[in-house]
Amino acid sequence: MKQKFTAMAAEYFVKRVYEPYHKNDGYRILVDRLWPRGLSKEIAHIDCWLKEIAPTDELRKWFAHDPAKWNGFIKKYKEEIEQNPAREELLNLANEHDRVTLLYSAKEETHNNAYVLLQWLQNDMKNF
Repeated sequence: MKQKFTAMAAEYFVKRVYEPYHKNDGYRILVDRLWPRGLSKEIAHIDCWLKEIAPTDELRKWFAHDPAKWNGFIKKYKEEIEQNPAREELLNLANEHDRVTLLYSAKEETHNNAYVLLQWLQNDMKNF
């Protein structure tokens, strides 16, 4: 399910990469470290695969999409983002496009890195 969020003049969306592509998605950024299983690049319609912004393997494995670890994951992932040089590339991409959709492959639709990244992005764009 695609969800809409607005920050500054741009619109930001979060969407599961397995959902059908739509031209209104805008600039589509895959924010997972691993390529989605069973999905071809043609079908995915990815404009940018920014795997460097995804959680580290250690954090991803620790979290394992366990809702009980959600608050801890948010805190740890935001700390990783702040130390991650790829954040500048994400901020630049977000600043260059009116509509950005952050894509994720997790089955869990609300407890995943794309939502944390969206929240961080919206807060950081205010200061960009």
